Amino acid sequence: MDIALLGPGCHNCVTLEQRTREAVADLGLAADITKVTDYADIAAYGIMATPGLVIDGEVVMSGRVPTVGEIKELLATHSS
Repeated sequence: MDIALLGPGCHNCVTLEQRTREAVADLGLAADITKVTDYADIAAYGIMATPGLVIDGEVVMSGRVPTVGEIKELLATHSS
């Protein structure tokens, strides 16, 4: 599973990374997590607000920080 975290490195972006890593660990998933901080690269995903969460190339959340539970649900949906 490939996960991209979109954002310039703000507090919300850091929180998203922490929660995503926690959700991946809790589910025992094998995932490559990358941070995308370049504004042009972020814009290429078509989001208007950061942070953004991308799972296997699909933007699944943007503009807010989901809970660990929400991230687990999104990961479970994409891992099946």
